[in-house]
Order: sequence, then C-alpha cells, then structure tokens
Amino acid sequence: MAKKAFCVGINDYPYEGNDLNGCVNDANAWAELLTNNFGFPSSNVTIITDAEATKSNIIAGIKELLADAKSDDVLVFTNSSHGSYIADTSGDEPTYDEIICPYDIADNVVADDELRELFDGLAKGVRLTVISDSCFSGTVTRAAVNEIIPGFRTPDDRRVRFLNPALRGDKIVPDIWNARPKRSVKHPQSKMKELLISGCTDKEYSYDALIEGVYHGAMTYFALKAIRDANYKITYAQLLTRMRFMLDQAGYPQHPQLEGKYTNKKRQVFT
Repeated sequence: MAKKAFCVGINDYPYEGNDLNGCVNDANAWAELLTNNFGFPSSNVTIITDAEATKSNIIAGIKELLADAKSDDVLVFTNSSHGSYIADTSGDEPTYDEIICPYDIADNVVADDELRELFDGLAKGVRLTVISDSCFSGTVTRAAVNEIIPGFRTPDDRRVRFLNPALRGDKIVPDIWNARPKRSVKHPQSKMKELLISGCTDKEYSYDALIEGVYHGAMTYFALKAIRDANYKITYAQLLTRMRFMLDQAGYPQHPQLEGKYTNKKRQVFT
C-alpha cells in the first residue's frame, strides 16, 4: 500500500491587494501532519508554493500523485489558495464552474471539470482525499467592506480566499445566490471516486486569518486542531462536525462541506 500526497499553497498573487498570508503555512502543515502522524514517507509528499504553483505545475503534480495508483493506496491532494468561478454563458439558467486560482491566474484557471476528469481515471479501491481551503464562489455585491477594500484590516487580519472575476476581466454572474454550480448537477456524490473536503459552501467565503499567532486558513487550522485533539483517530464525518462547531465558536461564518460516497465519509482520516 502506497501513501502519497501533493500539497499546494499560494499566498502571492499578481493582483494588488489580493495576496494571502496563510496558504503556504497550510500546505506545510498538511504535509507535516501526514508525514509525522499518518505514515506518509517524506519522499512521497510534494509541496509547491507561490510562483511554483502555476496551472501546469498543479496539473502535473496531480497527475504524478495519481500515476500508477492501485487499490488500497492512500492519496491526498490539498490546495490552499484563492478560489473563484467562471460564468457559464451557454445555458438558459445561471450556472458556473468553480475554479482554483493558480499563481498564473491572469492567464489560466484550474476548473473543477478538469479535476473531475483527472479523478475519474482513478483505479477502483484507491483512497483519494481532496482538501480545498478556498472560496469556490461568492457574491461580488454583498461582501462586507473589510472583505473588498485592500488594506482595511480586521484585528486578526482576516481576508477572504475569493478572487473577484472582474479582476481577471471575466464575466460576473449577476445573481450568484440563485446560480448553480454545474458540478452539483452533473456529478452526484454517489458517483464520486474521491472524497472532497471544502472550506465552505458554494455561497460562502473561506477565511484566511492570524489565529493563535500563526496565519492559516480558518478551516485548515481547525481541521488540524480537531485531528490532533482526537489523537489522530477521527472519521471524516466526525471531522466535519467538529470543524463546523469550532469555526462557529470562533466566529467564522463558513461551513465546510464533505462530499463523496457514504462509506468513504465513515473512514478514519487518511487511511
């Protein structure tokens, strides 16, 4: 049984006022957790950050992670970065594709459909966990002032991990609250080969903040804490419940999601 991981963290972006602080720490923290507590050989854990994390390098890293995977292999892909969406212009109803924002977001996006195509080729019995601590969508018209004005800071230097499509010159969905992510229509959870943990719902922001003296994504920070508090023995379903409680207690208005087959949700994390 092989154990492999690929961890991505991007703080540095080409748009002024849109850098983040906790994403690189997230990537390093996930890698450390897996190597120190879940038996992942350090030689099998790859980390790329900032300027390294272009679209081509992210896709290549995922392909390398999935290459030659066999039944019972345990694979983990973590991504901490800005997230956004691409508006769909072909349908009658407002829909969108969720995207990860790579370092070269000015020229490239990593769409959820691209990731799905990669994961669809996964061999039967391979255990893949995907952790995405970013905003997959959000509104550009209802954000709080401190979330959209660069330089306006909260006491914990809280920032949203959502990159406005307008900054890239892309179309904005006029009413994102009533639009639907296309993946939820095309890919029911019962058909998913991977298990996905995302930082928030598709109508919320994921937050980046200074927590206990260290910058992290709020979801990542509390996920790591929940796993440590459980002495590294906790199911994915239990982790979701614990994360949501801790985020609520800490005042972060985001609700992590767990998507995948029911049997996978009941597995111990990273096994």
